[in-house]
Amino acid sequence: MRIGLIAPPWIPVPPPAYGGTEAVVDNLARGLATLGHDVRLFTVGDSTCPVPRSWLYRHPVADMGAGEQEAAHVLAAYEELADVDVIHDHTALGPLLAAGSPDPLPPVITTAHGAFDAMRLRTYTRIAETASIVAISHAQRRYARHIPISTVIHHGIDLDTYVEGPGGGGYLLFVGRMCADKGVHRAVRIAKQAGRMLVIATKIREPAEHRYYEEHVLPLLAPDDPRPIEAPLAQRVELMRHADALLNPITWPEPFGLVMAESLACGTPVLAYPYGAAPEIVQHGTTGFLCTDEDDMVGALDRLPDISRAACRDAAVTRFSTERMARDHEHLYHRITATTAWTMPGEQNADLPSA
Repeated sequence: MRIGLIAPPWIPVPPPAYGGTEAVVDNLARGLATLGHDVRLFTVGDSTCPVPRSWLYRHPVADMGAGEQEAAHVLAAYEELADVDVIHDHTALGPLLAAGSPDPLPPVITTAHGAFDAMRLRTYTRIAETASIVAISHAQRRYARHIPISTVIHHGIDLDTYVEGPGGGGYLLFVGRMCADKGVHRAVRIAKQAGRMLVIATKIREPAEHRYYEEHVLPLLAPDDPRPIEAPLAQRVELMRHADALLNPITWPEPFGLVMAESLACGTPVLAYPYGAAPEIVQHGTTGFLCTDEDDMVGALDRLPDISRAACRDAAVTRFSTERMARDHEHLYHRITATTAWTMPGEQNADLPSA
C-alpha cells in the first residue's frame, strides 16, 4: 500500500529533543515500512526519518502555530501525495483544508493528538465530513461527544531505543514541557515531601514556559537541587533507565501521555493521577500507582519495591510496541480504502462511461 504521512512543520521527524507528535510519526513511518508498505513522509528538510521524504520548508518553521506557514506546508503536502492510496495527516490545519478541497483526494485519515476542547470539537465536526478520525485513547474518545471516531489506537514506541534499565539511580524523574498542565510544580513538591532528589527533563523555550518556571517552580528548588535540563533522546533514555520512578502528576484529561509508555519500556514504574489516559497505560499496583493527591503519591513512593521492573518492561512490549501500532493502522487503512472509492488524478473511473 502507498501511504502518505504528513507531519507538522514545526519540528523535524524524529525530534532532536522535545516533540511528541513527531516521535509518533517517526515510529509509525518506520513501523509501516517494516511491514512492507511504500511510506512517503511530508515533513521539513531537516528530518532524518528513514523513509522517502519531501518538504516545502528546508528548516522547521520557527513561529510554532503560524497559520499561513502551516497552510502552505499542508497544501504542498496534499499536492505531493496526490497519488498515494491513503493520506494520514498529523497536522492541525491540513484535514480542515482538505475538507474544502475541490479536487479529488485519496482517503484522508487524521489523528487527533490534542484534547477535544470546544475549539477542536468545532473544527473536527467539519473534518469528520471528509476524513476518518483516529483517537489515541478511549479517554480522549469519550470527550469527542458527537464526533465520529473511526478507531482508538494507542501510541507505540521504539523498544530498541527505550530499553530496560536497572534503576537504582537514587532519583525520581519528571519528563515533560515546563507548564502548569504537566504539573512540574507538583512533582517538585512531592519529591521534596518524600525527601527524594528529582531530575527534571523539560523544554523551556517559550516565554510562557520561562514565566511558569520562574514563578512556580524555581522558588521550590533549593540552591543545591538539580536544575531542569532539555535532554536529547539518548540522555533522556538513560535518565529513564536508571530512575527509581517517573512522576506524572497531571490533573487534566491528557489524551495519551507518551512519556509514561516510554518509562515503562525502560522498566521504570510510573506514579500518576488517574486522569485522561493514565489508567489505560499504568496498571495500578503492577506497573506503578494511580494516586489521588500529592500525599498519596508520596506514600506510593514507599511501595516502589513492590513493583517489578521486568513487569513494567513486559507491559510496554505487549501493549505499546511500534509493531502493534503499525499493524493497528494497517488494519484501519485497509478498512478505509476498501470502503472508499476514489480515482487517482489522470485515471478514468471504470464505473463511469467514457466522455
